[in-house]
Amino acid sequence: QVQLVESGGGLVQPGGSLRLSCAASGSIFSINAMGWCRQAPGKQREVVAIITSGGTTTYADAVKGRFTISRDNAKNTVYLQMNSLKPEDTAIYYCQAAPSFSAWYRLSGSWGQGTQVTVSS
Repeated sequence: QVQLVESGGGLVQPGGSLRLSCAASGSIFSINAMGWCRQAPGKQREVVAIITSGGTTTYADAVKGRFTISRDNAKNTVYLQMNSLKPEDTAIYYCQAAPSFSAWYRLSGSWGQGTQVTVSS
């Protein structure tokens, strides 16, 4: 069993930055992919960024060049640095951990409780 705790959400103006954190505990040896999804009101959950245990990263087209995912293996923590934020980035951001990239992409891993990001002037 993997437990995930997200933090770092909040209210920011367009063009601003936020950094989300996701700390994992429990059966962390089983984790080979971690990353972030987001869900805006009335919309489906969508993939934002993924990072594997080998450091390979994948980004949604909508965030490429603005968001950066990274991980600190010593702290079992994944980060999402979000720059040049836009109102359309407003959503609840969820962290997911999975035993493989494919399991992660199927959204079949362990989930955190989510953290709200609001981009508004």
